[in-house]
Amino acid sequence: MIARLDTRAADFDAALAALAPAGEADSATVQARVAAILADVEVRGDAAVLDYTARFDSLTADSIAGLTVPAGRLQAALDGLPATQRAALAVAAARIRTYHERQLGTSWQYTDEHGNVLGQQVTPLGSVGVYVPGGKASYPSSVLMNALPAHVAGVDEITMVVPAPGGELNELVLAAAALAGVSRVYTIGGAQAVAALAYGTASIAAVDKIVGPGNAYVAEAKRQVFGRVGIDMVAGPSEILIICDGATDPAWIAMDLFSQAEHDENAQALLLSPDAAFLDAVAAAIEELLPQQERRDIIAASLARRGALVLTADLDDAVRLSNRVAPEHLELSVADPEALLPAIRAAGAIFLGRYSAEALGDYCAGPNHVLPTAGSARFFSPLGVYDFQKRSSIINVSPAGARVLGDVASTLARGESLTAHARSAEYRRDAVLEGEGSP
Repeated sequence: MIARLDTRAADFDAALAALAPAGEADSATVQARVAAILADVEVRGDAAVLDYTARFDSLTADSIAGLTVPAGRLQAALDGLPATQRAALAVAAARIRTYHERQLGTSWQYTDEHGNVLGQQVTPLGSVGVYVPGGKASYPSSVLMNALPAHVAGVDEITMVVPAPGGELNELVLAAAALAGVSRVYTIGGAQAVAALAYGTASIAAVDKIVGPGNAYVAEAKRQVFGRVGIDMVAGPSEILIICDGATDPAWIAMDLFSQAEHDENAQALLLSPDAAFLDAVAAAIEELLPQQERRDIIAASLARRGALVLTADLDDAVRLSNRVAPEHLELSVADPEALLPAIRAAGAIFLGRYSAEALGDYCAGPNHVLPTAGSARFFSPLGVYDFQKRSSIINVSPAGARVLGDVASTLARGESLTAHARSAEYRRDAVLEGEGSP
């Protein structure tokens, strides 16, 4: 069911490579279909969005107004939740907001020795589009994780799009939108929703940035509109990598592996340990617990396709392999996780200790669950408030600065044969020198 690997085996690299995510089977077709939808929405606007929504989601409307969720409907969904659900959603929202408030960037300035004022002005984006998956599963946690950082950043307009096949909407998703400060909600999805947010239509305003997960068509649409608008990242299947010293309950570890494997058949769940007997115990726990899982078929397919129990030489070997994989979620289920932490160079989110189940991070710990996948944790970071803020440089040159920096800029510009650059700096430098009565 799940592969057993050994980092010291001669064929380990090949075996690990075989667990890499399979590319989209018909990626060229996906790209072409998405490109056609984007072009159509850019030209026909509302009419194209209505057509694709009717075709793909079996949801018909005469206008975009018919696909717009009234603002009062969001609050009604929140008010109508069972008390336990509403309380849990409120706790999660409060924790996520508190964490992200610590990420707020602030503007700053300083004056150098020549009297030049230099600095950075931090301002929020004007508008953001949040894509929330619908259909097979609904994710209120995705609403909170994508919209709350934007709200904390001070984004003026937060537009949410969520597919509603056959008109079906999830009450928790709408309630989460109310808590997260979403400005408006449209029941549209797929590449056509991304196109509407990127290009704008007569009824849907274009946004500055699009965030949120989706299927292969949504991911490809975000990739293609990048540059016209900003995007968070092009995310792949979910991933978890666990490093364990062998002293955690094997059932806990098995369930942690399940927690990501149940997302879809392409998710990846890896366990690294130097304790062979512990890997045996986890394998036995997987066999025992899997039949009890509601999504056991998906879990089984995921573990068979991309999962592995990996025997490492020691914990340092496990850390080296983890950095190589650069997982979305990393659990350090060891006696002293803080000792390993400085060596971790690439991971989306790091969970320290035996009680830090990755599932807590998905919902309510506080840090964002929108994380880099497919090895991109080597150069991408989790979604945060900083993704919804812009930074503008501030340069206020004093007369003394115009004289001193003018010489530097002139020399460098002439070295690049950009004489207009040089003269622009020299005009101001020379004016200052003349005013000072230069010899």
